[in-house]
Amino acid sequence: MNAQDEPLRIIVIGAHPDDCDVRVGGTAIQWAKMGYKVKFVSVTNGDAGHFREGGGALANRRRAEAQEAAKRFGIDKYVLLDNHDGELVPSLKVRLQIIREIRKWNADVVIAPRPNDYHPDHRYTAMLVQDAAYMVIVPNVAPDTPPLKKNPVFLYQRDFFKKPQPFSMDIAVDITDEFDQKIYAMAAHESQFFEWLPWTMGKLDQVPEGEKERLEFLGKWRLFSVDEESRKALEKWYGKDRATLAKHVEAYEICEYGRQPSDEEIRKIFPMLKK
Repeated sequence: MNAQDEPLRIIVIGAHPDDCDVRVGGTAIQWAKMGYKVKFVSVTNGDAGHFREGGGALANRRRAEAQEAAKRFGIDKYVLLDNHDGELVPSLKVRLQIIREIRKWNADVVIAPRPNDYHPDHRYTAMLVQDAAYMVIVPNVAPDTPPLKKNPVFLYQRDFFKKPQPFSMDIAVDITDEFDQKIYAMAAHESQFFEWLPWTMGKLDQVPEGEKERLEFLGKWRLFSVDEESRKALEKWYGKDRATLAKHVEAYEICEYGRQPSDEEIRKIFPMLKK
């Protein structure tokens, strides 16, 4: 970890230009307000996820949406790598891209999806980050970018898939106070949350027109309420009284790769975890 007088540096890696926002957005807002340096990376450029648009025009639109989302989250950077949406494979080429992004950010913490997911781009993003987890400290791999001096802490963001094994809720963050800002930031991805994804669900005709109504629509749809499992995790980190008040939560599993943090280090990474 960096010296105490330097802000921690967090990199969140997702497959598409809205993935980081959905699972880590509320925590990212808190980190940014604390002065931590936060970078979102989309491994693909999002050029396939639409029913009317595609190719370079869609990729440019999604890049602009991501930059607006970054402003709304208050984070430092939102990077879209130029890999085709829907065609991602865990290749050496892309692994080296991810190694360079982690190194360039001098990351203390790396957050990514787990490798069990319905979408191949999500699965392969997880595999690519896992494959990069040790290599970020190896000087002769991607030698054009200086290696990290110590391995970061790697975390998985929460998912709800059960096979081959369910998500382990090692860390839970209360994002109740940040929920409205998170939804406002996510709403910058108009092509996704108000066009493409509703179309895939057959609900495009249910998307409202007004901004206020759209935020309400998105908030009800992307609601991560506190269930029994997350309540127990919140009680560990915040205490029972605070956990009882939480309405919205984001959670993380410690990856077996990378540095293994103690509870004390977890509280340095997540200083919002106060009893």
